[in-house]
Amino acid sequence: MRSCVSNAIMAASSRSVQTVLRKAVVPSLVVILGATGTGKSKLAIEIGKRLKGEIISADSMQVYQGLDIITNKVTAEELAQCKHHMIGFVDPLVSSYTVVDFRNKAQTLIEDMHRRNKLPVIVGGTNYYIESLLWKVLLDTACNSMQTLTQQENEEAGDGGGGDAAAKRKSELEALDGSELHKRLAEVDPKMATMLHPNDKRKIARSLQVHEETGVPHSHWLEEQRGQVGGSGLGGPLRYPDPCIFWLQSDMKVLDERLDARVDEMLSAGLIEELRDFHVRYNRQRVQDDSQNYQHGIFQSIGFKEFHDYLTAPESSTQQERDSLREKGITAVKVATKRYARKQNKWVRNRFLRRPGDDVPPVYGLDVTDVSRWEETVLTPALQILDSLSKGEEPAVAPIRVEGAGQKNKRHLYTCDLCDKLILGELEWTAHLKSKKHHYHVKKKRKTDQVQTPSEDRDAAGRAEDAETTRGETELTQK
Repeated sequence: MRSCVSNAIMAASSRSVQTVLRKAVVPSLVVILGATGTGKSKLAIEIGKRLKGEIISADSMQVYQGLDIITNKVTAEELAQCKHHMIGFVDPLVSSYTVVDFRNKAQTLIEDMHRRNKLPVIVGGTNYYIESLLWKVLLDTACNSMQTLTQQENEEAGDGGGGDAAAKRKSELEALDGSELHKRLAEVDPKMATMLHPNDKRKIARSLQVHEETGVPHSHWLEEQRGQVGGSGLGGPLRYPDPCIFWLQSDMKVLDERLDARVDEMLSAGLIEELRDFHVRYNRQRVQDDSQNYQHGIFQSIGFKEFHDYLTAPESSTQQERDSLREKGITAVKVATKRYARKQNKWVRNRFLRRPGDDVPPVYGLDVTDVSRWEETVLTPALQILDSLSKGEEPAVAPIRVEGAGQKNKRHLYTCDLCDKLILGELEWTAHLKSKKHHYHVKKKRKTDQVQTPSEDRDAAGRAEDAETTRGETELTQK
């Protein structure tokens, strides 16, 4: 499933840099970010082999047992090259495994590696898992289960509960109407209510749980955490000093083609058979009981939702109907995979490159577009950067700088009465005021007002309407 670079190339790369790195003091940990299909695991293994490292998988789906193909777990051959942790140890029917559980276990592993003078290499596509290790961004309440706003930003952050009781309570809250939940939150935590949209029931439910279990508003916990030395608007300070972060980047057109090819390789490796077997063992009864929503645990994996119609097709379906559903599922998996890759890249930009505050480690970009030049553009630069950092020197490769990194999008809930719409976020509100839809409703209201306004006042009313809209746009743009 992963294209491999020849042993000859890998050996040549090793000879070029291994000697100078053998006695180097490496950073506290190495983190490898990047969209799915960019070869994160391959780089992690090579760094681990050369620098006495061990790999911690930060993938929310790979923690579960089973579905090795669809979750793209490392192969037995790859596991033999470098020691891996956090893969395939959670029962697939467990739906309450959280980012807090991951962080606690991974922290213990990192501390043990440091004691044994091993380099922790964190790799995976679940960026909020990685973020929980880099920064102090989780709240430890009495049940040690609550997530901060940082984790809630991601729609696939999983359950917020740290056990069966918490998970049950969360499900009870999420069953309520969004407006009712938002009203409850506004009563106990008005600050948090202004930062959450009524449709975000999962996020509102978490905030309500924080208040229920601690007696303290969620917003207070966040303010306290961000007020720590080195903290920022996205959470607390760095957990480990001087981490080295790599971001594997690719031309998206090239990556799209690579991802389509990878799905085809998965199909050849038995993807549909794997899904069918897993469905029969763990999913069919849930579907029959109408208790499966593909929103929790391993069932969130790309593949189940997309092949749902195929896997649940009636036995009376013709072969033509089955083939059609199969092709529909394949297309849906390819689309979802490419969409997920873009979401991962967006997360890196927003959470790592545009993160406010001074306590933000540099991120080094590595170009993986041309796999035939992988040694030249990925492995060798990565090892040279690590060598320079270990010596306290400035790497020859400059870290990524993002234009407009200082721009902040304040989380506030705005109401547009003209459009009958709730808008979350200052930047989104500014964009809405400039949108065609908003201007359409402004003009519509102006025409209505003209019918009701005496003729001598129409021009003045129109000018006042234009001035008010322009003023609102200008004020928000200048903030």
